[in-house]
Amino acid sequence: MQRLPSYLDPRRSLASAVGWLVVVLSLGFAMIAALWLGEMARTSLLRQHGQELALSADQLAAEFDQALALRLQSLRAAAALLRMDLDAGTPRALRAVLDDLQSAYPEFEWIGLADANGTVVAASDGLLDGGSVAARPAFAQGLKAPWIGDAHRFIDLSAPVRDRRGRAVGVLSAQLGLRWARDHVQGLVQTQGLHKALPSHDSVQALVLDGEGVVLIGPAALQGKRWQGVALDDAALADAAVSNVPDFERLDDGRVVLVARGGPPAGSALHTLGWRVQLVEPADRAYQRANALWRQIGWVSLGLGACAALLGVLLAHRLTRRLTALTRSVQNVGAGKSPRVSPPAGSDEVARLGAAFAEVLDALQHERGELRALSAELEQRVAARTREVERLAEGARYAAVVRERLKIARDLHDTLAHSMMAMLAEVRLLRKLQVHDPAALPDELARAEQTAHQGLKEARAAISQMRFNAVRDIGLGAALADATKLFSERTGLAVDYSSEPRAASFADERAETLFRITEEALRNVERHAMASRVRVKLRDAADGRLELSIADDGVGFDPSASYPGHYGLMGLREQAHLIGAELSIQSKPGEGTSLRLALGMGPDMRS
Repeated sequence: MQRLPSYLDPRRSLASAVGWLVVVLSLGFAMIAALWLGEMARTSLLRQHGQELALSADQLAAEFDQALALRLQSLRAAAALLRMDLDAGTPRALRAVLDDLQSAYPEFEWIGLADANGTVVAASDGLLDGGSVAARPAFAQGLKAPWIGDAHRFIDLSAPVRDRRGRAVGVLSAQLGLRWARDHVQGLVQTQGLHKALPSHDSVQALVLDGEGVVLIGPAALQGKRWQGVALDDAALADAAVSNVPDFERLDDGRVVLVARGGPPAGSALHTLGWRVQLVEPADRAYQRANALWRQIGWVSLGLGACAALLGVLLAHRLTRRLTALTRSVQNVGAGKSPRVSPPAGSDEVARLGAAFAEVLDALQHERGELRALSAELEQRVAARTREVERLAEGARYAAVVRERLKIARDLHDTLAHSMMAMLAEVRLLRKLQVHDPAALPDELARAEQTAHQGLKEARAAISQMRFNAVRDIGLGAALADATKLFSERTGLAVDYSSEPRAASFADERAETLFRITEEALRNVERHAMASRVRVKLRDAADGRLELSIADDGVGFDPSASYPGHYGLMGLREQAHLIGAELSIQSKPGEGTSLRLALGMGPDMRS
């Protein structure tokens, strides 16, 4: 990896570190400001767009409702002109009046006049002449007041025809086709100026839904289908200050759209029909302007942050210029290029720091000379002490040789000396027997030979003990295994021995003491317990200590009783105390004996 230049590496230059800090802080704050301001602007713009879409939906609904109301009003005016006795007029004359009305309002696909009984007396196209419309809602409601209703494929309009006394003597009915409604809605969107309020009007679709949510007016792909949009929560539109808040909805095909519904007032034509108007815009188009504004604010904020970072770097370089000069002077002194530090002029912190460095350097140079003299003196003292230590080490080696000789002398005294004294006593006895009792001489010669063999065996054992230490060389576990095997072969008792690997590798001075305690315990079992089975177990305890247990099924004894002249238990406790082990003995007469030793171990148990 390529290394940065020193003037850009913050680990080697304070000015660079301050500059990088300024850059990071400036760009960091700029990014935070960009995210915060961009999100605020994006939310505000999206809310404004939703309000515009909702107002456009209300305006479209009002315009469409006004067109329907105007047609109903024209039908009502025509019914007022027909204040005559229907019996006095001829069908042809009445049909001529209806034709004139249809020519004035060509969107009426059918116009008919019925008498008070529901019989059609005249129709614009002659359809239903003489027929009965009494069962139709348009006739029943038209006798009472002007009425508009949904007839699925048509819009029914009706108004009562009254005589001069105000009695309903007939009903004037008309039908508006859905094609006119579709053309009129599209005309309102394109020609009535509604698209000017919609920034992305080219992607907005105007829909008219009936009371069951079926699309009556809209794109061909949606006509006749039920609107299945599922509303999604959006915080940006949640508090829009309009009565009809737009919603983001998910369609069956997975598309997300922004829906604004126009709310017709109660009693209006659309409200009577049960229809509602809604504007639909794809969500990505609705977010397009908001995201573009968010990106613009982000780039502007980052640009301002970069400018602030550059200005901060320049200021940091100017502020640290004197400190850089002081650092260069100190480095020259360290490299031997200059004898002393040159502090910069002035009274600020950098100048005071340079003066302090100069004073410290002068003091160090003075102390260095004193240290050289002291070092020479110490070297002379060390040489003298080294000679003294070598002399003492030679004496210590001689003392170790003397101690080893004394140990060998003690071992020989305990083995060979005793054996030689026994053999000397046998020789003296043999001389006496040769003179006084020659017949007993062969038996004594055999006993003398046995004594000589025993002495030779003890001498070899002493030499072997000096040359080999079982516990130190093979570990406590293996040494105990050999000892219990020899004990079993010598006594004929069944011995169960087990050991765990970590405890079996224990092999320092304390392990030798544990081995001697085990030998003493086995000798006590052999002499006093009259047992048939012995269990010896060496294991690692849960608390990190080593546990040695020896148990037998012998006659047992009372550990609290006093046994004058016997010091075996006292000796066991003393040896355990010397190595810091916990010794517990449990026994009852007739229930055997159990001895347990617990010893703390370090992380490394081997010597």
